[in-house]
Amino acid sequence: MPRYTAHVRNEWLAIPCRDTKNTIQWLGIEALKRYIKNKPDNGGITSVKDTRFVVRRCQGLGLLDADDTIEDVLENNDFVELAIEGDTMSPDFIPCQPGVSHITAAYREPEEFIALDGNSLSSNDLVNLGRGLYKIKLTSEAEHKVVQSRELLDTIVKENKVVYGITTGFGKFARTVIPVSKLKELQENLVRSHSAGVGNPLSPERTRMLLALRINVLAKGHSGISLETLHAMIQAFNASCLSFVPEKGTVGASGDLAPLSHLALGLMGEGKMWSPKSGWADAKYVLEAHGLKPISLRPKEGLALINGTQMITSLGAEAVERAQAIAQQADIIAALTLEVLKGTTKAFDSDIHALRPHPGQIEVALRFRSLLDSDHHPSSIAESHRFCDRVQDAYTMRCCPQVHGVVNDTIKFVQNIINTEINSATDNPMVFAERGETISGGNFHGEYPAKALDFLAIAVHELASISERRIERLCNPSLSELPAFLVTEGGLNSGFMIAHCTAASLVSENKVLCHPSSVDSLSTSAATEDHVSMGGWAARKSLRVIEHVEQVLAIELLAACQGIEFLRPLRTTTPLEKVYDLVRSVVKPWIKDRFMSPDIEAVHRLLIDQKVWEVAKPYIDKYGTEYIPESRPVSPTAFSLESPASPRKRVRID
Repeated sequence: MPRYTAHVRNEWLAIPCRDTKNTIQWLGIEALKRYIKNKPDNGGITSVKDTRFVVRRCQGLGLLDADDTIEDVLENNDFVELAIEGDTMSPDFIPCQPGVSHITAAYREPEEFIALDGNSLSSNDLVNLGRGLYKIKLTSEAEHKVVQSRELLDTIVKENKVVYGITTGFGKFARTVIPVSKLKELQENLVRSHSAGVGNPLSPERTRMLLALRINVLAKGHSGISLETLHAMIQAFNASCLSFVPEKGTVGASGDLAPLSHLALGLMGEGKMWSPKSGWADAKYVLEAHGLKPISLRPKEGLALINGTQMITSLGAEAVERAQAIAQQADIIAALTLEVLKGTTKAFDSDIHALRPHPGQIEVALRFRSLLDSDHHPSSIAESHRFCDRVQDAYTMRCCPQVHGVVNDTIKFVQNIINTEINSATDNPMVFAERGETISGGNFHGEYPAKALDFLAIAVHELASISERRIERLCNPSLSELPAFLVTEGGLNSGFMIAHCTAASLVSENKVLCHPSSVDSLSTSAATEDHVSMGGWAARKSLRVIEHVEQVLAIELLAACQGIEFLRPLRTTTPLEKVYDLVRSVVKPWIKDRFMSPDIEAVHRLLIDQKVWEVAKPYIDKYGTEYIPESRPVSPTAFSLESPASPRKRVRID
């Protein structure tokens, strides 16, 4: 029999429907009747007939016409919300935050799979899993290791051995032995009690990353999870059934206990869950709507689900991928600004950088030459000041290879740490099936990714710091030889005056956010966990720093394109004209004052989607192959413009 789930105030109610030709109005009345029946005081409702309400979908909150038939507008197991006139939105109903998730409206079930073995997942793969581009399956080798590991744990339980987290309590209760009859309850209590996070939920993309990464770590076969439970997690991932995971609450050792507990809680059918089909609802209803059953925890499985650094690392994977994207595009934007300010390209001569051969510095200088080399790309702007008396430019232009370069090197350093962490077993105790024993250790400690992500924030911030100074040069007529604030009829129009203020404010915020969180530690769990990494905050603030950097560079790109308007009919190089055309495809020239925030957001979106890089990259690649001086020593990694992709097994399902 078809059935629908209705949310009335703080109650979720299952409504069976024998005849789907009934109307939405009928469904609402049935839901209201059941709600009243469950309340001693009828929920304050005196008459069903006189109560006015509207019915809307949980997903997207679209209103349903009361006269439509159920079969025309709903599918079996769909979720609806009953909004009673005079009520505010129930606090139990948690809509997705605007702008946070692109999956909500655009999710399409993927056809390709990534095969996980716990050893070969990359940060790029993980971000793509978060975007919903792939489903997950296990390799046969991983399945074999998981089975072997579980068999050892079952033997431990059968023989009544005393092993931490399997037959004992946790943390301070490590010496408390638990009877075999209570071991299932022990694991369930662990997940419930540790689900103590606060704050907004992670977006669907970030929750998918968190779940995928936990599956990858469990696939290594050193956690003692059962194959049945791991398969249930994979089924939930592939159906996009995603637990409510608050973003705050981890100290980064003993792993990310609170967020991973919330992740596990939803899989147990408790707490809240989200899926593209249902929106936010009680986890048991979301799982049921997708034909899934809640997981039932065996000995050690609760601990296996929540012990590890996957919150820090999954957010860190997004941070390092976004950092790499904006660092590449920062070079292009700075090159465009240098053209507008009529700077010299002499400072990017390869001989200079061969004498200080940091890979990032050489790489950035190459990019500048590939975009600005007048012998390769004619520029009438460059030609217009070829014989000027200026000897050298300000540091914000001349020193881009040195400043941007160390950012590139730092990103590669952090990316290596994150990719190692992605494929590391971070459980405790570790299960070694081949040795027939479990060993307690400290792989759950988040110090590695915490330190790396603090370092990443400090490095990437510099891209915004130097960019804001270039924006100042563009807006200041005494430095740019352009109209004040890049607008005609100054005074009547303010132009980019406050856009520059916005950039300055973001840079100032970043200076505070760049204070490293990993230098702090607070003892927890009755001094058992007496040194922690604070890596969760390191990951979250690194993402905030990177977003601010993206926004500052969006403002610089807007300002540089506006500067070109005052140099017409002169033209810059071909690749930079392509960048200009890209910006003008979403933002008009600034002729007179208008609402500026949408312009900044439009260009920010170009940077997030890496459109600026896509436009310029072919020219950079071509120059790199045609104009490498054979006689000059360079770093062997100098021309590696992108990190090589890791080997990846993908299976297309037709």
